[in-house]
Amino acid sequence: MELQIKEIQKDIDKLHRKHGDKNFTTLYGAGCVKNPKVLFLFMNPTAKNLTVHKSWEGIRAPWIGLKNTWRLMKELGFISSGLNEKVRGSKKEDWNHEFALELYSCVAKNKGYLTNLARCTQPDARHVSDVVFRESLNITLREIEIINPKIIVSFGNQVSTNLLGYPIKVSETRKQKHDLKIGKKTYAVYPTFYPVGMGLRNINKAIEDIKFVMKNV
Repeated sequence: MELQIKEIQKDIDKLHRKHGDKNFTTLYGAGCVKNPKVLFLFMNPTAKNLTVHKSWEGIRAPWIGLKNTWRLMKELGFISSGLNEKVRGSKKEDWNHEFALELYSCVAKNKGYLTNLARCTQPDARHVSDVVFRESLNITLREIEIINPKIIVSFGNQVSTNLLGYPIKVSETRKQKHDLKIGKKTYAVYPTFYPVGMGLRNINKAIEDIKFVMKNV
């Protein structure tokens, strides 16, 4: 099963070399690469993701080695409860290429796709400037065109604002559709709260918003 698209990887690598931490590699979006139900758009990778370490062998994809995003995916039906329990009980040494493939194969089977807007790995959850987001935008727009999602969920004010090109406050636009035109096609974007890291306190609000959208679109 194909889990990643190759066409944009060289451009992502180039942006990481320009803006990212040279001690780490970058990573690529992963999941269902043809007509997913939902494209989930996060901020940027950090060194907490095990796949950005140069010693990692295997798929380099979002949220490998971290746990809270997989709870989100379970609540939304993109991974099973059993797989989420495996994540919750995992230790660092349990994460390997096979485990990563198991997670993303399940996401792909359930028609989900996870990616980041900013394409540069940072050592921690430090602020990423809008300049980096803007320089990454064209790659994301190409990624959207290639995989053609039914809907896009953008997490947080900064990601949503840079994607749509106008100011977004997710607390004021919950469950509301915004149009994103790429070429001749218009995609439906639903901004919501950032659900992990410093935004973890809002994960239940994000789950509520996304469940509503998935049920009613």
